[in-house]
Order: sequence, then C-alpha cells, then structure tokens
Amino acid sequence: MIREAIGVGETEEEALQNACDQLGVETHEADFEIIERPAKKRFGIIGKKTLAKVRAFVKVSPAEIAVNYVKSILAAMGFDSITVTVHDIENGAEINLEGEEVGAVIGRRGETLDAIQYLAGLVANHVDNSYFRITINTGNYREKREKTLQILGRKLAFKAIKSGRNVSLEPMNPYERRIIHTAVQSVNGAISFSEGENINRHVVIAPDPKNPPRKQYNNGYNKRGYNKKGGYDRKSYDNRGGYNKSFSSQEKADESQPKRSPINEGGGYSLYGRISVPKKTGAEEE
Repeated sequence: MIREAIGVGETEEEALQNACDQLGVETHEADFEIIERPAKKRFGIIGKKTLAKVRAFVKVSPAEIAVNYVKSILAAMGFDSITVTVHDIENGAEINLEGEEVGAVIGRRGETLDAIQYLAGLVANHVDNSYFRITINTGNYREKREKTLQILGRKLAFKAIKSGRNVSLEPMNPYERRIIHTAVQSVNGAISFSEGENINRHVVIAPDPKNPPRKQYNNGYNKRGYNKKGGYDRKSYDNRGGYNKSFSSQEKADESQPKRSPINEGGGYSLYGRISVPKKTGAEEE
C-alpha cells in the first residue's frame, strides 16, 4: 500500500518537509518527486511567485497498518503502558503485547483479544489483495489456551463415551473449535461436530455410533479370553501356552479402528478463519 501527500513551500526542501509532516514520517524515510519548482516574479515586479510543490510517498506493509491500528485501540482503551512488538511469520505477522495491563486486554476467555485480532486482520487485509494473517499474542496466552482446550476436548470425549450422551460446549470461534475437534478425534469411540450459526456456533461431542467402545470384564480382560470362574479359557491358549488368534491384543484392536482426519474449522486459518476482502466488502467467515 502506498501512502502519499503533496506539500508546498517556498523552496523544494520546505515543500518536502510539509509533505512528510502530513505523512508523519521523517524526510529520509520517504521517497518524493518534484511536481513544480518555485518561480520568481517576472522582472521582480510583475506576477505572483510560484511555490514549490512536492509529492512524498511511503510504502506501508500490512503488518505496519495492523500495528498502528492496535496501538490506536489500546490508546482509546486507556492502556498507554502496553508495549507492542511485531515479527514476521509465514503469510503474516504476530503482534505481541507486553505490560501489566494485558490481563484486561485479554478479557474473558480471550474474547477481547480475539476481537482486536479480528479487526486488526480486517485492516491489514485492506492493504493488498492477498491474504495476510495477523495473530495477536501476549505472554504465550495462545499456547496456554490451546493446551487447555486440548485437555478439555479429551476429558469431555471420555465423559460422552462413559455416559452415552452428547456434551455441548460453549460457543467458540473456528480456531478454537478446530482444536477441540482434533483433540476429540484422538479418542476412540467419540466424535464431534459443530452446531449453531454465527456467534452461537459451538462444538458437540458425542459417542461414535459406528465405533462403540469395547466392553471390559474382570480387571479389563476381554470376555472371549476369560471364563465365568475367573480362570483363563483353554480355547484362548495354544499348546505352547501362548495366546491363539482368537484373543487379539489391545494393539491389534487399536490398529483395526478406522482412522479419522481432523475436522477443518475455519479453513486452516486462525480465529475467525481466512479474511477475504474482495472489493473492500468485509470478512468471510468459515
């Protein structure tokens, strides 16, 4: 994105300085071109003196636009002590916030931080036509939140299997729903899917009707290899004292389970999914 301004002055230097002041940059940070040079009055008496006119311009990256936008939001919220830093990541940039007041910026379960990130992504994607990913983090909050969601997803998956009932979670954005789906699919006997629309869309964890958990008897031994009296069934052993084919191991049972790939929530992008802004119309949800 190109930001430009036209400055005027009695000299070319003054005109350039005027243009840079409008852009909020130093003269050495901007490129410029002279539109009109100053001209003196004819014969020193007749006509007006023509002022110099200079066009100054700077190229602004999507990351810089996002950082400036985040700083303006923090200032409007009254958080002047928060330090904002940025570093490049694949197809985007990560903005990190540091300071004693970051807790208030995170908000309840990260809702405020997510909202700021979403808006910053919209602003950044108005710069170019290509997708630019903006992530806002503070104190490794994103990593901690992801770990918490993974534990929650597995815990509720086992609860759904044990109770035989569906478990509904609170509404989440596509990024967090995808974390839950991935965690659930690591648990045999449980499935997950999303329900609801817009801000009410949430994950439901349920027992897998096509892959019910195997029933366990007497300290976990499979009924096929354990008789009613508590002893081993002879049919489960061969002549050499080993297990026969009718009593498969836990590892073989796990290998026989159908493999599932993670559900894609949000197109592989963070938070609210890929931000597509054709003709400056807005964001596209999942």
